[in-house]
Order: sequence, then structure tokens, then C-alpha cells
Amino acid sequence: MKDKDIAVGLDIGTTKIVAMVGRNNEYGKMEILGIGKSKSLGVHRGVVNNITQTIQSIQQAVQEAEANSGVAIDGVVVGIAGQHIRSLQHSDYITRANPDEVISVKDIDMLCNQVHKLVMLPGEEIIHVLPQEYKVDGQAEISEPIGMYGGRLEANFHVVVGQISSIRNIGRCVKSSGLELFGVTLEPLASANAVLSQEEKEAGVALIDIGGGTTDLAIFKDGIIRHTAVIPFGGNVITEDIKEGCSIIEKQAELLKVKFGSAWPGENKDNEIVSIPGLRGREPKEITLKNLSKVIHFRVVEIIEQVFLEIKNYGHDEQKKKLIAGIVITGGGAQLKHLKQLVEYITGMDTRIGYPNEHLAGNSDPETTSPMYATAVGLVLNSLEKNQQLKNEDIVEAEKEEQIQPETKPFVEQPIEAPQQDVNEELAEEVEEEEQEEKYTKPKKHRKNIFEKWFDDFKDFLDNAE
Repeated sequence: MKDKDIAVGLDIGTTKIVAMVGRNNEYGKMEILGIGKSKSLGVHRGVVNNITQTIQSIQQAVQEAEANSGVAIDGVVVGIAGQHIRSLQHSDYITRANPDEVISVKDIDMLCNQVHKLVMLPGEEIIHVLPQEYKVDGQAEISEPIGMYGGRLEANFHVVVGQISSIRNIGRCVKSSGLELFGVTLEPLASANAVLSQEEKEAGVALIDIGGGTTDLAIFKDGIIRHTAVIPFGGNVITEDIKEGCSIIEKQAELLKVKFGSAWPGENKDNEIVSIPGLRGREPKEITLKNLSKVIHFRVVEIIEQVFLEIKNYGHDEQKKKLIAGIVITGGGAQLKHLKQLVEYITGMDTRIGYPNEHLAGNSDPETTSPMYATAVGLVLNSLEKNQQLKNEDIVEAEKEEQIQPETKPFVEQPIEAPQQDVNEELAEEVEEEEQEEKYTKPKKHRKNIFEKWFDDFKDFLDNAE
């Protein structure tokens, strides 16, 4: 897979591992070429707890994706989540040595690097530093300070923290599966990219991604990520409750939840009964759908209330922070019947189910636009966007070089009539002007954000580990 127009996302979940191959079509929409999925055996609540089983599951999903797409997969972009992920808000500032010079990329990098040195709990590491708003000499609400004058540069940051051992274990599994790790993306951010529109992000929206082991939350306002959280409950806890409450095996509990489950007990009549085959010649069990819905209802209410608490902690009650676009639910758990109504009832916020078709081509298979594939679609989208940016930067760089060559060549060949000293002075001035101009116009090809620098260090660690 040497083609830069093709990308592969690998979603390592608690219940399933999905490998998705995609590319951009001529209209700039994403086309899914193939998908492979396998049962996730070595992951618990988003964290790898059995390396060998996880490697086998990854290889199985990747082989199926290769067979379906006809593309040989050599590298993937992986999503990270799990109960070890947490986020915090932090403000920091730098005092610039020379306020008469304009603020440059170097100053912003210096400020971000300062945040990166925050002391974390043992075993934790900062994996994402996201600047939100800047202040220059006390002037607030600046989104892009580059090119401005000022002595004190200040910013509010959204800092995402995770257990470095858990992230390294995922990296080790990918590498041991014979794949290269092209990038790491926070799963709530990937899901948000797949199901949210730019208008929703501007207005203010909370994305709830209900997975098997965890429920991820990402809050956007004014187009900026404001809050992320991972709640260590998901669809598997509901299945466990059905298993215990109805005294049946896990496989039957999962089938009951998917086929007959509802988050709203009032929808089921008392005489609606489903019969479950007994084990080894035992009598079949009869379960009323009303009781099944009650079991599901109590656990779903608990999950939603935890998520709503996070939304309140963000400050949704404040007028300035109000989430006008409400809530979007996605992930496999979003397919539970009457979940939308229950979320609206508990939170009082407008709610919709998020399908990952925002950026997909119109002829996509209905199965791939299911909410359960939101993270995988988001990972492929992020990877394709990154590839496109790199391609655009290369094109701009090549065009710049072409423009410079014809201008400089005739200049060298022309006889110099003016005194040498004056020409040298003029040349020096021109070069200085060009350098100043380039500072703002040249594409930031070699500039890496904090997350990319961290990812490069992480890749070096994996390469050097035995």
C-alpha cells in the first residue's frame, strides 16, 4: 500500500477490531474500498490485557480487509481510547525576549513545549496538547496570534493525558502484527470527525460514542474541542446485567439485547414473552420483554447520567458555553431502541443518532454507514486529510521553486553597471524582505505540532524496543 490516496484505519475496540480501507473520490468524498472485522479477545475496556490474542485479532481483521479491498496493507492509523484517558484544562504563558518582533511559530511551539513539561501522575504522559484561545498582552479571544506584536503570549489548553504503558502496548501489538504505525488519533476525535458537521461544532455539541467497553465523550463549541472524557461503562455492562438478571449465558444475553432490547420499558406490553432454549436438554426459559427492558433501562440511565455530569462539569449551564446543537449519539450502543428518547428525557437536550455518512460517497454500502463504524471511518478520514495536506505542501513547494529559478538565472547573467557596494546593499535588503515574507507565506512543511513530535518519539521507542 504505497498509494498516498489510500488510507487504513484500525479501531481496536473491546468487542470488535475493525480494519477499514478508504480513499478520496474525484468529488472529495471518502469511498470505502473494503472492511474487515474480528472479535476482540485481548482488550478489556479499551485497554490491551492479552498481547497474543490482540495480535491474532488484528491480523484476522487486516486479512479480511485486504481480501475485500484488493489492497495490500502495510501500515495503519490507530485510535486510542480506554479508561486510562483523561483530560484537563490548563493556562500557561511565555514572556517574549523581543516584543518588537512579531509572534512566530517558534513562540507558539515554545508555549506548547512548556505545557508538555507539566508534572503528571506516575506512569501518565501528556499525549495531546490542543491550544484553544490565545491572549496577547492581555487582549483575549485571539484564535491565531502569528504575525501580531506583543510581549506576553498566553493560551488556554485542552490537555489529554493517558497511561503510556497502555499506549505502548497498542503500538507493540500493531508492530508485532507486521504493520507500520502511521499515526495515533484519539478515538472521540475520530468519531467526531466522521459524524459531526462543522455547523454543529460551531454551535456547540456533545458527541457520545457508546462502545462495548467504554463510552467516549467529546464536546465542541465555536469549532474547538472543549472537553473529552472516557466513562468505563459501555454496551458490555448492559449484556452482563441481562445475563445476571435473566440467568442466561452471555451469547443469549447479547442476542436478546440486540433483537428485543429497548431502553424504554413503557413500550413493551406485559404479555410480550420471548423463549430462550435451555442448556443441555433443560426446560426453555421464558422472559418478558418488559423485564428485559427494565434491566437495560436502569444501566443505560446510569451511563447517561455519568455522561451528563461530564457535560455539566464542562459548564453547559452557562449561557456562553451552551451546547445549542445538543447531543449526538454514535457507536454500536447507539443502535439500542428508544435510546434517543431516553437521552432527551434525562438531559432535556436535542438528540440525534450519528451516522458516519457526513463525508462518505453517496454509493456507500448501508452496512458501513452504521454508527458502530464511526470511529473506523473517522480514523481513515483523518489519515486521508493528513496525506492531502502533505501533498498540497509538496505541490506549493515545487511551484515556488519553479518560480524562483527563471527569475534568479537572468539576473546573474546581466552585466552589473551600478557600483558593486550599492548592488550588494540592495541585494541584502531584498533577501531580508524575502525572508520576512517567507516567514508568513511559506508552507509550514517542517513544522510539527506537539502531538506529532510525541508520536515520532513513541515510534522511536517502539523501533528500539526489543
